[in-house]
Amino acid sequence: MEPARDALQAALGKVIDPELRRPVTELDMVREVRVEGGAVTVEIALTVAGCPLRASFHDQVAEHVGSVPGVASVRLEFDVMTPQERAALTAKLRGDTPGRTKGISLHRDTRVLAIASGKGGVGKSSLTVNLAAAFSRLGQRVGVLDADIYGHSIPHLLGIDQKPIVVDRMIIPPVRDDLKLMSIGFFLDENAPLMWRGPMLHKALEQFLSDVHWGELDVLLVDMPPGTGDVSISLGQLLPRAEAVIVTTPQPLAQEVAVRAALMAQKTSLRLIGVVENMTSEVFGAGGGAILAEQLEVPLLGEVPLDVRLRECGDSGDPLVWAEPDNPAARSIVRIAEAIDATARERSVGIVRALPVI
Repeated sequence: MEPARDALQAALGKVIDPELRRPVTELDMVREVRVEGGAVTVEIALTVAGCPLRASFHDQVAEHVGSVPGVASVRLEFDVMTPQERAALTAKLRGDTPGRTKGISLHRDTRVLAIASGKGGVGKSSLTVNLAAAFSRLGQRVGVLDADIYGHSIPHLLGIDQKPIVVDRMIIPPVRDDLKLMSIGFFLDENAPLMWRGPMLHKALEQFLSDVHWGELDVLLVDMPPGTGDVSISLGQLLPRAEAVIVTTPQPLAQEVAVRAALMAQKTSLRLIGVVENMTSEVFGAGGGAILAEQLEVPLLGEVPLDVRLRECGDSGDPLVWAEPDNPAARSIVRIAEAIDATARERSVGIVRALPVI
């Protein structure tokens, strides 16, 4: 008995493109399904030749199509989309994402969190990655934008070495366990220095927000460069309703410098939602985050204890929140993500403060 066509189509509807995170049937990627007795051959048109994740298609087709009653064997063949098919795919994907600002393809309901610090070396990037992992654990759809132009470490911290794919001038970000990532590091030779002036940095950030297909994200975390430079100004101009989380260590010097980053965020229309104290320990002390939060009149979202495992997991490309969820530092970061998630805000606006009654 030959397998039913409807059953095969339903099975292919469970095959998800590993980068676009949509069923291949919905993306019109299934070219042909041939049935000869119990032998089924499926032809899928890839967005680009040499897709690095084609093995995922093999596994999914074998699992879902192979489980259809009457299927004795499954064969998968690949082709490449024509320019017209890629253009149609791009139009379909862009049409599903109502932009929040003219030229910005980020969904208008996406909450944008800029993770900022006044100086380097406070663990901002490690915190960004683990916050992203924590939001993902909370069931949210998460993207990470590595805007730390001169210290783009997020791909390493997430263990991603796959390059983005360009489909008809639309950039498809690499994915790690449902986290979408875009970084300037993907477009540079390994360890090559980046010597760009302000307008080039602005253009790069603008392209990451307009040409990258982020899809329907609940939250986009932006790993900001330390200090108060061009990228902070650009992000405020491109996403004036983004929110900022300031990262500091307990040391008085880090706290003093972090104030500048917070004031810069306010001047560029980024709304401060709180402070995180990182590396709390006997070595660096404690309490600097609380003092900074009081000075800025925002909540202290949490304190993350100094733990060598946070560094070791970052070196191995496996965020601590995923690798060791019961670790005290991991639990602290999850509580910070929960505190941010509970922050009241209007849609695409930011933190909402109660108005005084006069």
